[in-house]
Amino acid sequence: MADKAYHDYVFPIEEWPIYKLSNDRENFVNQLREETINRILESEKKNLSETLARVIYLERIRTIENPWKVDPPHELAFWNKLRKQLLENSLDKSEEEALENNKEILTKIVNRYANEIPGRFKIGLFKKARNSLTWFFNRLLSTASNRNLKRFYGPRRNLQERLKINGEVELIQSLAKKGTLVVMPTHFSNLDSILVGWALDSIGLPAFIYGAGLNLYNASIVGYFFNRLGAYKLDRRKKNAIYLKTLKTFSDLAIQRGTHSLFFPGGTRERSGSIEKKLKLGLMGTVTEAQRAHFERGEHDKIFVVPLVICYNFVLEAPKLIDDFLKKEGEELYIMGKRELSLWGLLKFVWQLFSSTSEIQISFGKPLDVMGNFVSKEGVSLDKNGSPIDLKEYFLSNGKVTRDHQRDVQYTKILGEIIVDRFHRENIVLSSHVVAFVAFNLFKARNPHLDLFGLVRLPKEDAIISYKSFWNAVDALKTLLLEYETSERLKLSTMVKGDIKNLLLDGIKNQGIYHSNKPLRFDADQNLVSDNMKLLFYYHNRLTGYDLESQIKWNDF
Repeated sequence: MADKAYHDYVFPIEEWPIYKLSNDRENFVNQLREETINRILESEKKNLSETLARVIYLERIRTIENPWKVDPPHELAFWNKLRKQLLENSLDKSEEEALENNKEILTKIVNRYANEIPGRFKIGLFKKARNSLTWFFNRLLSTASNRNLKRFYGPRRNLQERLKINGEVELIQSLAKKGTLVVMPTHFSNLDSILVGWALDSIGLPAFIYGAGLNLYNASIVGYFFNRLGAYKLDRRKKNAIYLKTLKTFSDLAIQRGTHSLFFPGGTRERSGSIEKKLKLGLMGTVTEAQRAHFERGEHDKIFVVPLVICYNFVLEAPKLIDDFLKKEGEELYIMGKRELSLWGLLKFVWQLFSSTSEIQISFGKPLDVMGNFVSKEGVSLDKNGSPIDLKEYFLSNGKVTRDHQRDVQYTKILGEIIVDRFHRENIVLSSHVVAFVAFNLFKARNPHLDLFGLVRLPKEDAIISYKSFWNAVDALKTLLLEYETSERLKLSTMVKGDIKNLLLDGIKNQGIYHSNKPLRFDADQNLVSDNMKLLFYYHNRLTGYDLESQIKWNDF
């Protein structure tokens, strides 16, 4: 954790934007409601009756078929009443009468969503949660490292020994005092939110707002904490136009108020295990909109986007995630076994993570402005040659800052492409990624007649590689990876840059820590064997997207 002085004097907690937003929640909700209604009327005015009918239909279906404990009471009655109002007062009425009734219905719907989405932030609870979680994880780390439950109250070990923070920390700390940060991480595990939150706090940044799935609020104790620690509610059951518009407007207005924000641009956990190649541009677009709004009001406030890459040697949910990916890719070609994640599975994972020597690397990337330009420590946007540029000029038309939806959509698309590129460049390659990539490509080269779904079902007696072949192939890949690091196309962990034997042993050991069926292991003759080709494929995917596979002649090994 950052020291007390840094938190309390550089960023006094009473001045944190998230705290100010929470204190002004009532006014913010009113602003959110009014702005959302105006935006919907601007885009949907001619088709408002159809839009409302569609939203009410979807919400009635959701309420009937997929109700949650956390849902408001009498919810079906609310939507049935709106349905009746729409049918009686909007259809077969004059255009003016229908519009007035539709505005009334729209206001009720938006008001419901606008009160649901924003969370609160309580200073006392935040401090207690920060101290308690840090103490607990440090104790758990000490206990698991000694593999002795009696040592829970023994000598402490530091969480930072296992969770390593890299990258542009000082630059990000500086920019947090000059503008608004929007952190966009990769997403591989349900543990990501906890780890990213810990990392942000540990480098001394104010608390961020972040989305938490509404399903998590079904557990009352979890909901209590989330609702008071800055989380805003995301209900993934609601995919209707009005809810999504309210959610986007919330993000836009919160960022405009200077509230640091965190969201996963991939939208959900990456099922394949690879670094995201396509991002969801919905919430990302609010970053561009908020920056344009600042300039439109004559303000010079800057928004800084921080790509962040989380690097695991092994992933808790990998078996379920790769099953989901293969099922989607193969449809009828792939048969997925039933697999559920239990509480025992989660506890086992945490225990084995802390009791092992496996590291987790958190890589803070170079901050960008909303157009994807790098920025200086003073927050000045820089072109490719490092010369200052005026970001405001991107939003000018005939000398004035203008609203242009198509232009902003294109800017967001460009930003998304740059973030994907930065994810790959800021990625820290770990030993498990290297050994999985090599092994899977060797199996693929030895079975050219098999497609992906044939490879993941490869019989165990065929999933064998000689130690010598494997060593030579790892050596070839390492040489290539060192060249990539020199050209800043990726980063390498200390283990990957070191002795090949240690790299090989560390990678195989880390892959086998949690999974009962090992992606890769040694047999009695020291050959390499895979007991789970699906998981080997999953961990191999971490190094896809770099065109590494085409630059090595796998049949030579």
